[in-house]
Amino acid sequence: MASTRGFRARRRHRGVAGCLAVLGMTLGAGAQTLPAPAATEEAETLPEYLISSPRVANQAPVGTAAMPVSVLRYEPRVDIQGRNQAEQQADVSLRGGIFESTGFKVGAVSLYDPQTGHYFAELPVAPAMLAPPEILTGARNSLEGFNAGVGTIAYGWRAIRDRGELALGFGDHGFNQQSFYAGKVWPGRTGGTAVAADVELARSESDGSRPFGEHDFLRLAGRVQLQGARSQTDLFAGYQAKFFGWPNLYTPFGFNETENLQTVLVAANHRAAYGTGSWWQLGGYYRRNKDDYEFNRAVPGASNPFQHTTHVRGAGLDGRHEFAGAALGYRAAGMTDRLQSTALTFGRFRTRDYLRLALVPEISREVPSGKFTLQAGAAYDDTNRDESALSPVLSVSLLRAGAAGPARLYLEYAENSQVATYTALNSNAAAGLFRGNPNLGRETTRNLELGARVERAGWRLEAAAFHRREDELVDWTFRNGVVARTANPVDIGVTGLEVLAARHTARFDLILGYTFLDKDSDYRAALVDASFYALNFAKHRLTAALTWRLGRGWEIRADNELRIQERNPLRVNGGEEAILSTLGVHYRPPGLSSLELSLQLDNLWDDDFEEVPSVPAGRRQFSGGVAWRW
Repeated sequence: MASTRGFRARRRHRGVAGCLAVLGMTLGAGAQTLPAPAATEEAETLPEYLISSPRVANQAPVGTAAMPVSVLRYEPRVDIQGRNQAEQQADVSLRGGIFESTGFKVGAVSLYDPQTGHYFAELPVAPAMLAPPEILTGARNSLEGFNAGVGTIAYGWRAIRDRGELALGFGDHGFNQQSFYAGKVWPGRTGGTAVAADVELARSESDGSRPFGEHDFLRLAGRVQLQGARSQTDLFAGYQAKFFGWPNLYTPFGFNETENLQTVLVAANHRAAYGTGSWWQLGGYYRRNKDDYEFNRAVPGASNPFQHTTHVRGAGLDGRHEFAGAALGYRAAGMTDRLQSTALTFGRFRTRDYLRLALVPEISREVPSGKFTLQAGAAYDDTNRDESALSPVLSVSLLRAGAAGPARLYLEYAENSQVATYTALNSNAAAGLFRGNPNLGRETTRNLELGARVERAGWRLEAAAFHRREDELVDWTFRNGVVARTANPVDIGVTGLEVLAARHTARFDLILGYTFLDKDSDYRAALVDASFYALNFAKHRLTAALTWRLGRGWEIRADNELRIQERNPLRVNGGEEAILSTLGVHYRPPGLSSLELSLQLDNLWDDDFEEVPSVPAGRRQFSGGVAWRW
């Protein structure tokens, strides 16, 4: 056994060294003075290429159809803890939080699944319809978030353009994918409202990189949009069906498990700008998520059938009104949910109404050293099943504009609050695979943060140091000798540092990210031997994304993540260190720029690191693709 561990360590160290060497050579080449592209290349009008995130090199995944969660995998400020691939099932964590403390917002509305945070990222929306995500933490999350203690992934509705794309993909393990997107704008009269529409169809299937790890995905999405001079109205409908399997998908007991998800989303959003810097938006949605989970695919229904359907209706209003030397940020959001379940029947309720109100006034003054801004406000949260909470927000910042580039320094304190989901509240507390607690209360988060952002010599640098206190956070824990995971409240202190550096030139884009985290925890006398989520975090995480434009239609895209994980006794394979890389080579033939050919390799070093403890890692995967854009 010792020799096997030694071999794994040597292989991992060679992988780390190899990745850093490749990255170093690429950066060195990208930084050299290279010949400019040919004049014909510069003059050629290229079809629009979808950028889902400017901080990630590879915009499309390897092995599945693209989803909104796809580009979050290598986002410097987002930690994706996937079961096989992020598109199959992904827990989205910000700043060392757990999967249920990260919210999702599209336009004015916060999209939510009341059953479990494992399904928060189930958005049946085409990435081509969404603007690149913003990562909201601290004071901005207190103002704009909803039932999300640590942070929010916020998308806007992208303006429709006359464009289209047909893409085909293939790869090992029987992978194939097809997608079609088309957008059309019908201009109005001079100065009038234009009408636009877009539609998308995407599907993929694969046998999986491990036995019993197959998937079959389908998404249909369509939108009608009204485009005014300073306004945009979106009406959207989407459907997504996902079947996938994986060993130890949610439990550490050696069974081949499956999920069958069907998600419907209907949404409307109107956004308008007025004055100088003022805007408002109003939206509403209906979301239905059906889930059929099998603990043992060989014996369907074993250990209780797990079949659930959630219905959510929500609305939101937010905006910002600017006065002379002052501003007012505001948000109002309401939601109602309903759960139908064969297993989550042991709690006190299966419906809940939510209300959130936030108001943050702001004043700004010119001072000798720059522009000083003070924000002070609060958010109010309430449900008909839980006690209410009032969360203060306070922020001070100084913005300086100099010849070398702007610089901003800020200090903020923000609180937030959320309530537990039905899987934690309504699971049987005394038996079964997932053991809940109907008496779980409201969770409270307190965040103190000091940060800065500067632009110098072509570089953009951002840094934030923070300490966060989470009281009564709902975690899922393991106890030796108990064949179950249990929902337990925990008090956690999190100290962290985030650093982001970005450089963009005509030849290359480089984005570097680093996160440090440290935690102390108190499970309030509960018997806990290991934590699946709250104590599953990277003490050190380094990301590096590089897009290198070689000229003559060639481009190399590399995403890398190096992590040193906090020790977790549930992690049985891959150790606590990992290097994860995706490498892509793309080619647009000169004179035929509508065509793009690509080759991508995921998990380049074939690392066996378990992102979720006890859940086997996906193996190295290869894919090729061809896309035609107009």
